[in-house]
Amino acid sequence: MAHSEILLVKPVEGLGGEGDQVKVRAGYARNFLLPRKIAVPLTASNRKHVDALKKRRAEREQTELSGAQELAKKLEKASLAFAVKTGEGGKMFGAITAQDIHDKLTAAGFVLEKRKIQLFTPVKTLGKHEVKVKLHADVSVELSFDVVSENPIEPVAVEPKKVENYERPYEKRERKPRRE
Repeated sequence: MAHSEILLVKPVEGLGGEGDQVKVRAGYARNFLLPRKIAVPLTASNRKHVDALKKRRAEREQTELSGAQELAKKLEKASLAFAVKTGEGGKMFGAITAQDIHDKLTAAGFVLEKRKIQLFTPVKTLGKHEVKVKLHADVSVELSFDVVSENPIEPVAVEPKKVENYERPYEKRERKPRRE
């Protein structure tokens, strides 16, 4: 299998950040990374640019970290409430998903990507819930939200079964006596 060494100019998720020397398949480098100017071939002249790229990477990572920490402080103070329609006994119609949480946060003025909200299963119960929001590799925050009923909760009406007209599904037959 043919591999080629390249120098990343932009960060690639799962591969590395700018300034990293990585070994990738030749086709991936030739058909994807190089035409999009995400990477350059590893040559003697390109190796000189490594220091500048690493410095730019450190600055970018520092700004991302500080921005994530500021957003985490704001998110800790935020409180979300979802009003949902419910049926008998407080059973929810539908569920609260990561998309719903993302929509509420963007309406409240927070700018973050939906994939950073780590809600693995949709919320289908009323009450107080928490979701993890991973803003950065080093910064994550627990966001709490309430799910409340839009209409008053009606108790489930259970009707007792009437016993007076009960019929057996089959009649017992009489057995023949045993011979001894």
